[in-house]
Amino acid sequence: MASHGVSRTATTGQRTDEQRIAEQKEILKYQELEELIRVKVAERQYTLEVLELTSKLLKKNPEYYTIWNVRRRLLIYGLFSKPSDSSSPSMESPSTSLNDTTKASSEISSSSISEPSAVSTTTPQSPSSQSLGRNGTTLDLIKADLEFLFPIMVEYPKCYWLWNYRLWLLKQANERLGPDIAKELWKRELILVGKMLVRDSRNFHGWGYRRTVVAELESAKLGGKSMVESEFEYTTKMIHAPKGLSNFSAWHRRSKLIPRLLDERKADATARKQFLDDEFDLIVSAMYTDSYPYAQSAWFYYQFLMTTLTDYVGHATITPNFTNDDRVEYVERQLSILRDMLDGAEDCKWIYDALIEYTMALCLMEEREPQVDERADCKAWLEELRKLDPFRSGRWDDLEKSSRV
Repeated sequence: MASHGVSRTATTGQRTDEQRIAEQKEILKYQELEELIRVKVAERQYTLEVLELTSKLLKKNPEYYTIWNVRRRLLIYGLFSKPSDSSSPSMESPSTSLNDTTKASSEISSSSISEPSAVSTTTPQSPSSQSLGRNGTTLDLIKADLEFLFPIMVEYPKCYWLWNYRLWLLKQANERLGPDIAKELWKRELILVGKMLVRDSRNFHGWGYRRTVVAELESAKLGGKSMVESEFEYTTKMIHAPKGLSNFSAWHRRSKLIPRLLDERKADATARKQFLDDEFDLIVSAMYTDSYPYAQSAWFYYQFLMTTLTDYVGHATITPNFTNDDRVEYVERQLSILRDMLDGAEDCKWIYDALIEYTMALCLMEEREPQVDERADCKAWLEELRKLDPFRSGRWDDLEKSSRV
């Protein structure tokens, strides 16, 4: 799971004859398994046995999105519902247990494969013509499938199809189960994604998934309430975790929660001003003490806070009632802090870049041309940027032209 900052090891190299033979056998087994599933699905055998076969294949190759779709069909048109008289008969074996969906099936011999057959392209009967199965059966199926997915997600945490299928399962719970039962599944999911983000706190798949889970738990259909306060605290926790300062996703999530957080708190102008002060203290203190001050993600959040002051039209989400004088005061204060940061961090390009950007922004806010000392400073900072980051010389040339230094 923790794949950030870890170099990938080479997966190819010289192989022995024994290894090649073993690999060929595995490929043959894989092909036989794939063909067996195609045959059974073409025959519309929407049973636990076929679900078990897809489980075995997906453990080997979770990127096979067609099989995820087959799995959906098995559940929708077979296992979730009781077929009507007009639908195709289900050939479920009475000895097949529900727990088998999470276990590997027995080895499939080539003799068990019938003649090759393409998967039927005929759309199965609409589930609206079928009666839903009992809550208990459907709930057990969903729980078993969620448990089946977890070890695969641990091994392949950035496989889109896994995340998509898991969300699909939970949305099926919304449609097929009572709201109280579905809500408990979503609550368990929030705990799960929290554990996964402990393993890799910067996995953007996990952060995106968490946002979806929280949105469902807050929804009216599940009788939910706002979780903005707890989610904001969660971002604080993740930022203060080891290497949390470089967690782009945590900072991004925090920035998106702030407008709603302040609105729900019914924060007045004084509370909003204090909130902005606290956020600046958090980010500046973090940059000084944790990475001093080289983490790009922290600078992105700092830029977000500054944008609420320098480009307030459409961005003044924290302090909408600030006057221009208020904003000028804050920008001047931050410029002073940035100058102090340079002491001991003369090789940090982010500081020079920010000094130029906000010096020019200050001039625009005060509707004046840069003063002589400001021009000199910006020119000196540009020279440092060219030394520290020569690959972006074109950008520095454009910055010099736009700032007219």
